Amino acid sequence: MIDAGAAPDMFEVAILAGGKGTRLKERSGALPKPLVPVLGKSVLQHQIERCRDGGFTRILLLVHHQHELIVQALGDGSALGVSLGYHVEATPRGTAGALRDALPRLAKRFLVIYGDTYFDVDLRRLWNSHRRSHAQATLFLHPNDHPQDSDLVELDRDGRVRAIRPYPHPPGLYFRNLVNAALYVLESDDLAQFANPTVPSDIAKHMFPAMLAAGRHLQGYVSPEYIKDMGTPGRLDRVESDIRTGLVERLSERQARLAVFIDRDGTLVQEVGHLSRPEQIELLPGAAEAVRQLNRAGRLAVVVTNQPVVARGEVSLDGLEAIHARMESELGAAGAYLDGLYVCPHHPDSGFAGEVPALKIACDCRKPATGLVDTACHDLGIDRGLSWMVGDTTADIEAGRRAGLRTVLVRTGHAGGDDKRVLQPDYETHDLASAVQWILHGRDAVARQLASMLAQALSSRLVLVGGLARSGKSAVTQVLCELLRAAGASAQALTLDAWLLPPDRRPEGGGVLARFDSTRAAAEIGVVLDASERQTLHLPVYNRASRAMLSHQRRVSIGPADIVVVEGVPALLIESLRSRAGLMLAAQAPEAQRQERLRSDYRSRGWAEPDIDTMLASRERDESPEVSASATLAQHRIVTGTSA
Repeated sequence: MIDAGAAPDMFEVAILAGGKGTRLKERSGALPKPLVPVLGKSVLQHQIERCRDGGFTRILLLVHHQHELIVQALGDGSALGVSLGYHVEATPRGTAGALRDALPRLAKRFLVIYGDTYFDVDLRRLWNSHRRSHAQATLFLHPNDHPQDSDLVELDRDGRVRAIRPYPHPPGLYFRNLVNAALYVLESDDLAQFANPTVPSDIAKHMFPAMLAAGRHLQGYVSPEYIKDMGTPGRLDRVESDIRTGLVERLSERQARLAVFIDRDGTLVQEVGHLSRPEQIELLPGAAEAVRQLNRAGRLAVVVTNQPVVARGEVSLDGLEAIHARMESELGAAGAYLDGLYVCPHHPDSGFAGEVPALKIACDCRKPATGLVDTACHDLGIDRGLSWMVGDTTADIEAGRRAGLRTVLVRTGHAGGDDKRVLQPDYETHDLASAVQWILHGRDAVARQLASMLAQALSSRLVLVGGLARSGKSAVTQVLCELLRAAGASAQALTLDAWLLPPDRRPEGGGVLARFDSTRAAAEIGVVLDASERQTLHLPVYNRASRAMLSHQRRVSIGPADIVVVEGVPALLIESLRSRAGLMLAAQAPEAQRQERLRSDYRSRGWAEPDIDTMLASRERDESPEVSASATLAQHRIVTGTSA
């Protein structure tokens, strides 16, 4: 046993630093694994600095392979502001065996860190959570993008560890994506009895299962903070890339996190109606890749879902857990994971056979109430002002609006056609994949283009946004309104779709203006622009999927100082509006992308491909030349190349 310097007798951190680093030899040469550099600094130094930042300064290194190099590199730790001690294994006995031998030098409560993990975790927060739980062990858990080859941990509804499921996992069995990240807080009392004194043993595979079998309390601590094994060249590259791109920082506790809240049925998975069995789970096309993109961008992916099937007695809470285990397994197989999953099991109406009376209540978590979002924001440290809600129903959009989130309606599932309340999404996209592209890239790309026109918009009373169908006009309008409001102006958006004529009054071949009551639209907008007092418009809401006006109306209140932004296919064709506009914009999308958006719209209505071809050809003749010509009247063109 070697002691460097005057380290105290009892240490509050144990770092398992005995690894050889064989798989990293091409990078590290003769260095032991804990000294492998991560962006020029050894992973062990990174770990020690994290401990120090959390107030843990008495650290014992459990070393074996080339321990002399580690002692030489770190000494007594004083250069790093800590006190280091060393416990040398003469013969490797596994992580549990090494820990057992070092127990006499460890404090009653201590942290355990594996020497081949890079992490940015608030260790003091983890420590305090363990202390409050009165557990004998707390395991840091997180979802990852490869749960199929990871040790998974099952928790009960109080966060207590129920079982540890080592890989390989039996085929046909599904578990929630909660991965043991190899970071623990332990109590030393009677811990030695759970590690074999003679045979090499592992903490996760042997010691923890023995503790569970003996009835000991193991607690799970679930966090989105960054922690990753960097024990192979590929994983080391990934860690260094994640640091450089700011992913590690975005997931830390030092700042509020950004999230995308995702509805489950009809948005992430196929809408089947009262889903009650794991085998009914089917991810929507592109959904897993969309979640993976959020993961890689450092945006939390959080599912918030109403599940009245529980209150109705159609599935138990354990059954719902099995459904979500299947869903998370399928996401994991595609390299994606959820950072949170929040469920409302309630339902306010009674009268169902087998219903659960205790759950038949009016609650504050059933969307459109905001309870699920509020809880997630508290648990995960989310900045709701810069976060989003993506869903397929009016309840999703209304919940997002009430919670202070930006909202995206997808045209999968119900596509907003449930008609239960006024539908006012900020944006609409085809599916979750296109919503995520808009959130991560599209909105900012449009905002950058609009920034140079903001001064002109601020000095205008009326702004027009025109362009071909599915060119992104409504998205441009919404982004412009957001920029205007951020600049201190009051801006109101109007869509000319509110003045669309019924389908049976839209003559084919009559031109774009013949599909709209453009005279009435211009007159009503003109009244608002001329009024010296606040005016209220009660506008019908057009549902693109059903090609009908919904029963609810949108109420828009416009004051005499408000900037009015009017968007629509004929916006630049109505001369009486053009003459009053201080700024005219034309939205433009790549033609192949625009055509695919149109096709997706018709497919969602159940149209056959030949009928879609006929309709698009008709629109090309009847609409495109006229609208494209009007775009030349605009002062600026805004390209909306990323899905919106």
